[in-house]
Amino acid sequence: MTQEPVTGEETIEGGEDLSWLFGTRDANLRVMEECAGIRIAARGNKVMMEGSPEGLEKTRQFLREVTSLRKKGLLVQEGDIRYAATAFFRQGQDLEEVFEEIIFVAPNKKHITPKSTNQRRYVHAMGKRALVLGIGPAGTGKTFLAMAMAVSFLVRKKVSRIILTRPAVEAGEKLGFLPGDIYEKIHPYLRPLYDALYQMMDAEKVRRLVERGTIEIAPLAFMRGRTLDGSFIILDEGQNATSEQMKMFLTRMGFDSRAVVTGDITQIDLPAERQSGLIEARDILRDVKGVETVMFSAKDVVRHELVQRIVRAYDSFRPGSQGAAGGGRPGRGNSAEEEEA
Repeated sequence: MTQEPVTGEETIEGGEDLSWLFGTRDANLRVMEECAGIRIAARGNKVMMEGSPEGLEKTRQFLREVTSLRKKGLLVQEGDIRYAATAFFRQGQDLEEVFEEIIFVAPNKKHITPKSTNQRRYVHAMGKRALVLGIGPAGTGKTFLAMAMAVSFLVRKKVSRIILTRPAVEAGEKLGFLPGDIYEKIHPYLRPLYDALYQMMDAEKVRRLVERGTIEIAPLAFMRGRTLDGSFIILDEGQNATSEQMKMFLTRMGFDSRAVVTGDITQIDLPAERQSGLIEARDILRDVKGVETVMFSAKDVVRHELVQRIVRAYDSFRPGSQGAAGGGRPGRGNSAEEEEA
């Protein structure tokens, strides 16, 4: 016997501007509808619902929890609601746990919170482990969260400097001769690191810290022969480091330092005959104490929702693909689901 739908409403506290909750053109309400299996409409600060009693009660609970999290400063953007709804309705996650790992950066910047279970694992690992490997597709927050954690460590004086590095590898394009001095030649390769850094700190402060050497951004080749004490070290695009480069980087860590290696092993730009140092490190360091590997998948993508669908489409299309967090070339690596199992 089909259960008759019932109606109900919930009043949202928090003023007149509820765009953070409802979303642009009520887009977040549509997400809640799909997740809860009910119909939802909003008028002012009231949410009207129609559907099963269980669906209405679950939605009321969700609205109360996200409102509570908003008051605590954990939900600051309308996009957060989309991830909260997925975690709450589909994965049965406790929202307090999903958003509790706040990263505090500069005082005048918004606090940064992980948006998925794997992002929470990643943030937690960076806080506890000396070495973390973050592996997964584009848009999963690997570099952004690592950068946020590095700035947080620097601000709280847990480290004395930040070292940011990348392999200078051409991504399928022949760039040819680059004019200028050494800084001008390598700067295009390092631009993504600057972009992430500017989201954490004011540009003028970044400039001063770079000038003083408190923040250093350099190609991976420049790390050879150094010992980095009291540093938070990030190797971005680690899938493009060779086996030799990866070993060199991992042995740069000095006292009171920690390192994070990020990479997408489905986008390796090394010559076909060269082994990705990130894939090798993942396998070699699997059981080493003090090292943790966090595998991301398409469900962790926090860019435009179309990016998530694009990642899934490529995973399904590529012959021999073993998932977004799996091998970048047929037969290499394990899928995110296999790693998490």
